[in-house]
This record gives sequence, C-alpha cells and structure tokens, in this order.
Amino acid sequence: MLGSRLLMGTLLVATLAGMLYLDSLAGSAAPFLLVIALVVAIRGSQELVWLLAERRLNPIRSVFYGGVALIVASNWIRPLTAQSGQGTGDPMAGLRWPMMALALVVLALFAAEARRYVSPGSTTESLSAGLLVVVYLGVLATFVVQLRWIAGGDLGILALVSLIATTKCGDTGAYTAGRLFGRRPLAPVLSPKKTIEGSLGGILGSIVGAWVVLQVVPGWFLSNSQPAPWFWTVLFGIAVGITAQCGDLAESLLKRDLGKKDSSPLLLGLGGVLDLLDSILYAAPVAYLFWAFGVVAPVAM
Repeated sequence: MLGSRLLMGTLLVATLAGMLYLDSLAGSAAPFLLVIALVVAIRGSQELVWLLAERRLNPIRSVFYGGVALIVASNWIRPLTAQSGQGTGDPMAGLRWPMMALALVVLALFAAEARRYVSPGSTTESLSAGLLVVVYLGVLATFVVQLRWIAGGDLGILALVSLIATTKCGDTGAYTAGRLFGRRPLAPVLSPKKTIEGSLGGILGSIVGAWVVLQVVPGWFLSNSQPAPWFWTVLFGIAVGITAQCGDLAESLLKRDLGKKDSSPLLLGLGGVLDLLDSILYAAPVAYLFWAFGVVAPVAM
C-alpha cells in the first residue's frame, strides 16, 4: 500500500511539475492549466455523481458536467481578454466571471429539473445534489486556478505551487506520522484510521512544504527579491495544513455517509481524483486569502 502510494504520488507530482513548467512558458493564458483543470474537474464531478448515486438520485449529468466545466473555464475570460492589472488592484476581481458562471449554472439546474418534472418525489434532492457538485468541483476549483494570476507573472506559479506543496506535504506527513506514531484517534466515527499524532505530523509537513516554497524557492528563481517574513510562512503552513485536513475529513464525511471507501479506483493506492484533490480544494480559499493580502509573496528589493 505504501509503495503504491509513493509510486503514484511521485508520477503525479512529476507530471504536474512538467505541465506547470510548460504552462509558465506559455504566458498568462495558461493553456496547460486550463486542460488540467477541466479534465480534473469533470472527472471529479463524475466521481461525486457516482457517490451520490447511492441515494438513488437521477441527476441530469450533462448539466452537472457542463456547469462545472463552464465555471472552471470562466476563470480564463479575464486573462484571455488581456485586462490589465492581473495581480494588482482588487484581489477579488478574478472571481467575478466564475461567480457569474455559477449563477447561470444554478438557473440551468432549476430549468432542467422543471423541464423533466412529472410528480412529487426527489426533485429537491436532485437540485441539492447538483448544487453540491457545481460548488464543490466548480467554485472551490476556481480558488485553485485563480492562484495562477493573483500575484502576476512567475509569482502566480509560485502561489499555485505553494498550495499544492503545502497540502501534499501535509498529507504525506500525516500518513507517515500516523503509521509510525499514531495511537489516539482523531475522528473515530468519521475516519477511524486518522490519529491526533498523524494530524500533528501533517501540520508539521505542511509547514515544511510552505517553508521550502515560500522561503527557499524564491531565492533560486526570483532575482532582486527576498522571501516574505518567516512568521507569515509558518502561519500559512499551519492554516493551510489544518484546512487541508478538514478537507480530507469532509470527503470522508461524504464517503462514510454514502457507504464508499474511495471515490473511485482510478489511481492505484490513492483512490480517485476526489481522494487526491479533497485537501487541495478545501484549503484553496484559505491560501487565496493569504496571497490576496500579499503577506506571503516575496518582497521586491
């Protein structure tokens, strides 16, 4: 199990690193990130719909998948229309188009359910399931991809990597510490294998990941700049690490309630796309806030 997790984790990290490198060469349009985001969001939507099928819902899948794709793709409207000020001014400006897309998707969900309505039954549940899918896979993914532009230029790549590295180092730290030292259960009903010792190891791993990306990496690639004050980096690691673990528990809540162990068997030793992304999606708004206020960005000298 551990070997499979390490192998798949290494392959996925290498693939992501290569795609982000190509993306950095392509400029602010970020076409490779667009492809990754759409594929991952739609696949995650499929897995979430598969989980929700345990409640015998009959979702209108074309609206779900199309809605998630629309919300994710709308993040590229602003950079592709070459509006000035990416990374400056209002840090929330990049969220305007995705929020408009969300509103349109909500209208489409209601219209689609109204069109097929025959008799009282499960319409309200189907609508609720649809909103869960588009918010979880569309809106939370928006905060992930918006990190690509929030600081502008190369710093956008650094912001995105800071989220991924901090959460995944936290996942690794939690798994390792839990296996080696885990004794006291963290959430015995919700996720019996998680321990307090593992959680503390995860927070430490998140701090290490944040430190490498925000304190070490800027000195390698960004000239005439210095890292942000170290205490902001530590706070970033703690905050993102804790919320990432909450994201893991949030997905466990869904799987436990729906009687599933993994969201799908897609990734050997890691489960499905949702199992891989749960911590990243949940922690993304927190990481976004840190970068929106500029407290973790390198400072020009």
